[in-house]
Amino acid sequence: MLLSDAAAIERIFDHIDNRTTDLGDTIWRAPVEHYYSQERYDAEIALLRRLPVPYCPSAALPEPGSFVARTAAGTPLLVTRGADNKVRAFINACRHRGMQVAEGSGCSKAFTCPYHAWTYNLEGALKGIPGRAGFADLDPTDHGLAEVTCAEVGGIVYVAQNGPIDETTLVDPLTYFSPEQTLFEEEEMLDEANWKLINETAQEGYHIKALHKETFYPYGLDNTTLVEAYGANSRIIFPFRRIEKLRDVEPAERRLDGVATSVYHLFPNVSVSVLSKHTNLTILEPLSPTKTRWVIYRLFNRQVGESPITLEEAQRDARFVNDFGQDEDRQAARAIQEGVATPANSHFTFGYYEKAIVNFHQHLAKHLDS
Repeated sequence: MLLSDAAAIERIFDHIDNRTTDLGDTIWRAPVEHYYSQERYDAEIALLRRLPVPYCPSAALPEPGSFVARTAAGTPLLVTRGADNKVRAFINACRHRGMQVAEGSGCSKAFTCPYHAWTYNLEGALKGIPGRAGFADLDPTDHGLAEVTCAEVGGIVYVAQNGPIDETTLVDPLTYFSPEQTLFEEEEMLDEANWKLINETAQEGYHIKALHKETFYPYGLDNTTLVEAYGANSRIIFPFRRIEKLRDVEPAERRLDGVATSVYHLFPNVSVSVLSKHTNLTILEPLSPTKTRWVIYRLFNRQVGESPITLEEAQRDARFVNDFGQDEDRQAARAIQEGVATPANSHFTFGYYEKAIVNFHQHLAKHLDS
């Protein structure tokens, strides 16, 4: 169970007063070849296909007919909200000659293959074949879109390409997005870096002053974080300097909203970052051992008080994060990638300040060994 806002803030104040931070109890050494090996990459892709992995927020599928088509773990997928309001996931490949039947996102009553116009409904059933006489022996009921396992839990749509989903493992400890949170922006980015290098940048505050001296550090604290692991997942809270204004607020009335960034790492390749005005769902899609696509969904934060957050405020909040601190993290990951195959290091060392990263690597190793 994660700490309440009041308990988390009290622990942060204790760290500030004593110049401490949450510490792990294990040092982890990751072989550098894990960041460029094709064999390791193939094993990780197989894992991403086997596990339930967040695909998009529920807010990206707001009504029946809504769909999102993109590639996940190397597989083109199509996720739809049916007329019955249920979310389903399919391999995005026509059952005639394999052409993708949808691209991007939007709202549609059906999906028509652009190659030969075979048509499928929102539930994936084959409903139309031009020149039906040319396929006399074909049974349409056996040629619907190939379905994969899908679940909608806590405001997130999860997909498991090669296995079942145990929803009980997804609901604890919290709901990440509430129904009133709406999507205001989507973005994709490419980086020449292994997905784990990018993943690691958001899981520790040890680098805040050194890497973000003129961007995040003037507003935040260096190496002062609260880290809670829940299974393979973790929450890392990065307090802002303005958290000090809560010193005079009754402990039971204290809230993290606006005074900290909370990053929930959802194992293995997804994070939910709760910022001042908006929340990101960020998916790191590995494209090769040394290339990663970011898929980012930005939602308005839950309303606090009577004044709703405006689009301008949310976009300004997002631009600050994206154009300053996050860009520095991306540059660091790319720079590290350039040197991983050199003789400089046989492994990377993650110490007590990097508790969440150690938790990530421990569970990644456990899953890959199982």
